[in-house]
Amino acid sequence: MANTTRVWDLPTRLFHWSLAACVTGLAVTGYIGGAAMTWHSRIGYAVLTLLLFRLLWGVVGGRWSRFSSFVYSPRSVIAYLRGRAHPDHLIGHNPLGAVSVFAMFAVLLAQVGTGLVGDDEIAFTGPLNRFVATSRGLAATWYHKQIGQWLLWTLIALHIAAVLYYLVRKKDNLIRPMIDGDKALPQSAPASRDDLSTRLLALALLAVCGMAVAWLVSLGG
Repeated sequence: MANTTRVWDLPTRLFHWSLAACVTGLAVTGYIGGAAMTWHSRIGYAVLTLLLFRLLWGVVGGRWSRFSSFVYSPRSVIAYLRGRAHPDHLIGHNPLGAVSVFAMFAVLLAQVGTGLVGDDEIAFTGPLNRFVATSRGLAATWYHKQIGQWLLWTLIALHIAAVLYYLVRKKDNLIRPMIDGDKALPQSAPASRDDLSTRLLALALLAVCGMAVAWLVSLGG
């Protein structure tokens, strides 16, 4: 008999869908260009806020949202690929999902960082551009447009493909738990804490991250 367990707490779920919405907004405003770049930068600041929040939430959040629950050794990844999955791999992020999460974080942080210091000499100059040499600002913009965005789209495509693969081939719906938070498991497992106190903590952390990003951006004023 399946055991229904709260795997993804509300802050984690809101982070996931908010990040997806922001990345979509970045794509739209980036390709429109011109006056839309004002919103492109604002959405970029929102992404940085979300990423900082998730880094903190990866330490103090719900059990399965914590990095400690999905930092796997190379041996665990290899065992998973060979079909020898550990029971915990069926609960939160499996080893491949964990690799995807950390890769996405790295690429998004690089995109935000290069956006902050970049200068395309046309429609956008990052708020922290004045702190770097002109050549570095131009190099940051080149990476942002020519390398970073394609790395990001590749990771997103792989993520969607993996979700569809698990849904169609393995009959494992990874989307529903990221909506309602619960997952039906073949065995009992510890649940992620998800109550009013943890949600208020998440809200406070998000506010702190937002203020930190606002301060960072103000340095270029």
